[in-house]
Amino acid sequence: MKEPYIYLRGLRHVEHSVFNVQNGLKTYTDPCNHKEVAYSSGQQVKRSILQKFCDNLNIGMAPITFNWEIKANTASQKQPFHPCNPMYMDQLIGGYMKAADESVTIKRRSPLSISAMRPLHPNLCELDSEATDFDRKGMPAEYNAKTEKQGVSNVRVYEIKDKKQVELSAEALDRWLKTNERALTPHYYNPSEQKRATGLFVYDVAIDLRTLFCVSTNQFEPELAPNMITELKNAGWKESRNVFGDCLVLPEEKRKEVISALANALINWRITSNQARTFSLMETFAIAIDHDANVIADAIRTESVQDSFTKVYAVVDKDVCDNVFVTLASSGYISTVLQTKTALKDAEAKLIEMLSNFDYENQL
Repeated sequence: MKEPYIYLRGLRHVEHSVFNVQNGLKTYTDPCNHKEVAYSSGQQVKRSILQKFCDNLNIGMAPITFNWEIKANTASQKQPFHPCNPMYMDQLIGGYMKAADESVTIKRRSPLSISAMRPLHPNLCELDSEATDFDRKGMPAEYNAKTEKQGVSNVRVYEIKDKKQVELSAEALDRWLKTNERALTPHYYNPSEQKRATGLFVYDVAIDLRTLFCVSTNQFEPELAPNMITELKNAGWKESRNVFGDCLVLPEEKRKEVISALANALINWRITSNQARTFSLMETFAIAIDHDANVIADAIRTESVQDSFTKVYAVVDKDVCDNVFVTLASSGYISTVLQTKTALKDAEAKLIEMLSNFDYENQL
């Protein structure tokens, strides 16, 4: 049997950006250097990969049912339901689970294991912060349709009366400004800390080829409901057996299409939820692919200056891994002669080759 795993490491450059919007930039403290560093969670990386994967196939993601339970005046969110249907390609690749009280739990573990995108080394990244400044002093005031005149200001001022906001009239506002000798400008400044990340970041992916296109038909720990087994067989899925037992395998013609889309997504995914004003290309500097996890760790690594653990530099080493691909964009940050203009296309082609060489239908 051929090697059942493929490991991929990607090195990216992040420039003054954020990975997450809702709760700001995620950080953790490196235990060796005692330094706060930024990261993008494995869940966010996975979602970004699956989104690119579905875009490549020109399909939507599987519909998810979100369950809420209402009691009196409160609403609590319950476990969402996946369709648990591997004919949805993002379900086949991303995994699924449905745990309903009245039925058996259906669960498929994703054949992709995905790391967080984190610094290649704590000393090769930085956190900085900026305040929020929203200035519209140069913009015209709002036009008042009732008076057919331009407003005296594009500032809304209100006072609190009986615990309610009551907007001041133009006359009342004018009196207040003259009495208090004030000017209220259309300018908002929030000095609270807004963190941004800059530096070299890596992500790792492990692909389990044994389960990539094979879904177990074992009903003791089911990945499929009985009616879904019948549906897949009718759709042309082939019966086979792997180290985990009896399974159904995605038809070969569909596998070719999925392999091409997946290889592209694993290399060219993008975080699309970073803020509009802090967009970073997060361009790829290098990709390493191998059947041995230790090899890709050696291929993209850091080295310390002799007698100093504070001075480090990034290293991309093709001597330890045949499948290393380095882009032209890395030339200003990594001292190497490996850069090529077709690096990412070559990496994608190699990954397609490795994914295609595995015999999914005859594993035993």
